[in-house]
Amino acid sequence: MRNVLLPVGAIAVALLLFGFIVSFAGVSPVEVWVLLFKGAFGDWYSWQNTLQRAAPLMLAALCVAIPARAGLVVIGGEGALVLGGLACAALAHAVPLPSSLPGTVAICMAGALAGGLWVALAGWLRQYRGINETISSLLLAYVAIGLFKHLVEGPLRDPASLNKPSTPALDEGLLIGTIAGSDVHWGLVIGVVVCVVAGLWLRLTPSGFAVRVVGGNPRAAQLVGLPATRLVVLACALGGAAAGLAGAIEVAAVHTSANAALIAGYGYAGILVSFMARHHPLAVIPVAILFGGFGAAGSLLQRRLGLPDASVLLLQGIAFVLILASEALRDTDWKAWFAKLTRVPSVEPAPQGERA
Repeated sequence: MRNVLLPVGAIAVALLLFGFIVSFAGVSPVEVWVLLFKGAFGDWYSWQNTLQRAAPLMLAALCVAIPARAGLVVIGGEGALVLGGLACAALAHAVPLPSSLPGTVAICMAGALAGGLWVALAGWLRQYRGINETISSLLLAYVAIGLFKHLVEGPLRDPASLNKPSTPALDEGLLIGTIAGSDVHWGLVIGVVVCVVAGLWLRLTPSGFAVRVVGGNPRAAQLVGLPATRLVVLACALGGAAAGLAGAIEVAAVHTSANAALIAGYGYAGILVSFMARHHPLAVIPVAILFGGFGAAGSLLQRRLGLPDASVLLLQGIAFVLILASEALRDTDWKAWFAKLTRVPSVEPAPQGERA
């Protein structure tokens, strides 16, 4: 219950604070809350927009969640995501691929490989050089974004892209299509399947159990002879592969080429999704849909109320701070706290002499 109530309470308080802040712009908080719901889940069109945004969030959140089960705090998913999209576009440009399902699988695997190797580097630096993985993964993300911009605007640039530098567009047969009867691409199904597989791997397999032991009790892992270094690098590689796959799917299903639109902050939003889901791959799915809905509602707030489209980033930031703050309440003994709060102080009778 604590795993559910604390994050839900943090989101509720974040919504209250967000409504209070936007009230200074002359906007009714109630109207903001209603439009947030309508923009995210109000009709089928809103649902499709929400699910499209949720697909990369699921995979980006796994870049935080899987290493976290090994005791690491990796926040460099944005770098793995953009390199995954770049590898997807570069492979399709450099190697003749069949314009069919095998070709699509190949470019997606290229994206996953690029992201996995990039984040595995942060795990390697932590284990072999003692460099904090939080700092290294964040700095590596900036290096990845710089490398992405250099290649897209230079060696891999399509000469036909004038004002918006991008790589050559993928062949039609390599693109990831939409689910029948909707505008939601199959990347959503891939994201859900990967989350389920990651959850089952951590829960049911010996290697997944070993990763959890390393994250939960490193000394016990050392005593039983588990290869902690190899497991840490493996967890980082798998998390980075998920983020790289997200970038490849964004290229193959949304943008059709690698360009600056790929740097949309999904890697950073995935940090919030993972922490709210308590780094549980299965819980990542509904949380990613929730925050995908917040992102989808941003344009509606702009059209109806004149608020900036990025105002939902303020909501996400408030939610992130409150979710982290709520961790301090996780070990609180609420029964004892309420008992102390409702206890009626007893009045002792005065001694006989004082009553006289």
